[in-house]
Amino acid sequence: MTILVVGSLAFDDLETPFGRASNVLGGATAYFCLAASLFAPVRLVSVVGEDFPERHLGLLASRGVDLEGLQRRPGKTFRWVGRYHHDMNVAETLQTELNVFADFHPALPPAYCASPFVFLANIDPDLQLEVLDQAAGARLVGMDSMNYWIDHKPERVWEVLRRVHVATLNDAEVRQLCGTPNIFKAARQLLELGPQAVVVKKGEHGAAAITREGILVLPAYPLETVLDPTGAGDSFAGALFGHLAQTGTFSLEALRQALAHACVVASFTVEDFGVERLARLTRAEIAERYELFRQTTAFYSVASAES
Repeated sequence: MTILVVGSLAFDDLETPFGRASNVLGGATAYFCLAASLFAPVRLVSVVGEDFPERHLGLLASRGVDLEGLQRRPGKTFRWVGRYHHDMNVAETLQTELNVFADFHPALPPAYCASPFVFLANIDPDLQLEVLDQAAGARLVGMDSMNYWIDHKPERVWEVLRRVHVATLNDAEVRQLCGTPNIFKAARQLLELGPQAVVVKKGEHGAAAITREGILVLPAYPLETVLDPTGAGDSFAGALFGHLAQTGTFSLEALRQALAHACVVASFTVEDFGVERLARLTRAEIAERYELFRQTTAFYSVASAES
């Protein structure tokens, strides 16, 4: 099934303890598309400036991403400058230039309105609501957000949460929304609004999915090399929704499999700067690492172990 994603495309300047990268392809939508397109067709809605190079569009197109919903406007593309220290779970924003993204309003091509899977990447909740008003054919809707919107537009974030099926937020955002330090208690509060699942991204500590039927918890894939964590959460969300779209179902077991694939794909993202590792990632590599991940997380019941 096809996934519609709405969010940002950007240029990123990145610095980590292990190096720097300048003017690289970034934005939540870029990471989401490159991850999700490994599993299912993707439609993109975003905006870029006149300075956005064709090679970036060519990369997305080479992965089968439908670019009909991409707006190109006079001016410069959104830019983010960030730095990470040795605790790479936290990014330090040095500079943000919204540029053409400042006046962006998502306009869905007619065919996009019937997309069965919709993901609202981290953008202004007012824009997320604009998309929901247009995407009448959506069967499964997911969303992301960030601390800025929770601080400045909390009521609009709550309104989005009331209209989606899956909320994918990091642990700090879940705590911030609900005012409680316990992510599982907070997730239960969010489920009361209407979502069927709350997926909590915990960075190097893995992820959890909380539903009314049960709780799923997975560690992060163990890595010895982490160069740049930028986009790990967005690629996680892309793989999660991509796998759900591939299976076409939304059950606790389908969510379990999607969560595992999301952890695996995110583990590749951090092995290089920007989208470089995602751009050359293959399904065969995912399958190999998935099997290793399965082996590291598998265990027997007490009864089986004692028999």
